[in-house]
Amino acid sequence: DGGESHGARFLGFEMHLSIPAVIGLTILKVVIFVALMLIVGRRLIPWILHQAAHSGSRELFRLAVLAIALVVAFGAAQLFDVSLALGAFFAGMVMSESPLSQRAAQETLPLRDAFAVLFFVSVGMLFNPATLWTAPLPLLGTLLIILVGKSVIAYMIVRAFGHSRSTALTISASLAQIGEFSFILAELGIQLNLLPSQGRDLILAGAILSILLNPLTFAAIDRIGRRSEAPAKPGATEPAPAAVPIAAAAMPEPAAPALRMTRQTGHTILVGHGRVGSLIAEGLAEQGLPYLVVELAEDRIRSLATAGVEVIGGNAAMPGILAAANPAGARCLVVAIPEAFEAGQVVQQVRAMNPGLHIVARAHSDAEVAHLASLGADTVIMGEREIARGVLADLATLGTIPAATTPDPGTAAAGPSAGAAT
Repeated sequence: DGGESHGARFLGFEMHLSIPAVIGLTILKVVIFVALMLIVGRRLIPWILHQAAHSGSRELFRLAVLAIALVVAFGAAQLFDVSLALGAFFAGMVMSESPLSQRAAQETLPLRDAFAVLFFVSVGMLFNPATLWTAPLPLLGTLLIILVGKSVIAYMIVRAFGHSRSTALTISASLAQIGEFSFILAELGIQLNLLPSQGRDLILAGAILSILLNPLTFAAIDRIGRRSEAPAKPGATEPAPAAVPIAAAAMPEPAAPALRMTRQTGHTILVGHGRVGSLIAEGLAEQGLPYLVVELAEDRIRSLATAGVEVIGGNAAMPGILAAANPAGARCLVVAIPEAFEAGQVVQQVRAMNPGLHIVARAHSDAEVAHLASLGADTVIMGEREIARGVLADLATLGTIPAATTPDPGTAAAGPSAGAAT
């Protein structure tokens, strides 16, 4: 009945509208959201992130990302009458319009991991173990829908687009489970009296069981793929392939795009172009030694590119960024970033990529020196110790103290090149 009144919320106000009016209001919400995506997502938020990145403060950039996510999530929940979880999804869609979205994702990795832990804890708290023996048949049906139904549909769709059997099997296996959006929809269904509470228990139990069975599903898919790709037996006669037009022939699927690796070899990889890194870069340039810079700050990336220096933009702690710097063909690695934890990640990953590469790192304490040395750094320079050495060396020239009292470099990983790296 078109005259029946239904409750709806818009801009925080409760309204009682007919069904056509509710549909029209929903369309209006979609139009407003698209307009906000085009204006806020492509103009305002990229400008805010650019200003935060231009400040050079990683903490300010992280705070800006978190503030934008919370404001957009809360605003979407209030304006469009959706849950905060769906509002957070809208926040991700809006922030993806920024060219700094990849860096924003990298900077929020610790938060993502923390919230992922809380999410699974909350799922475990909502799980009702009694569902396993009080409703075994409905649970089995739910599990079959997740494992078989979703997988078969995904397999058919991928094959319909002309992809190989192995690709279709891999995608179908990866979708043989359900995630957080299923819980959001289940909660929304309970709020709208469309789903009983037992349905949520079945969804939770099915989700947990599907996650537990997913590794076994991948193992089975891998075994099926190996059998299908096994070579034919020797001596077996294969039928001659039918003549197929060239345009219709099956082409191999393109490999996933990878970061472009530098063409330099025998070069120095300089991680960080701040106060210390810029001085090292000047020294390398004066000596005519080839080098490239891995830098995160947007303004430094632009200035280096303008100066003709090869620069790889991104977080050096990410394996893909390091691989693009060609550590296997490099002469040495200089880690000039001040954060010892991130420097340790860089050292550890590059050491695994090239065990013979000479690695120099900087530190600010004896504990950081020991930490970086334990991860594979050949030479670790502690700035405070080098300042003390310089002061004592100057006093020795004045005759204030004997020259023999000038302290040894004393770095835990100092090698023959320790003095040259200062």
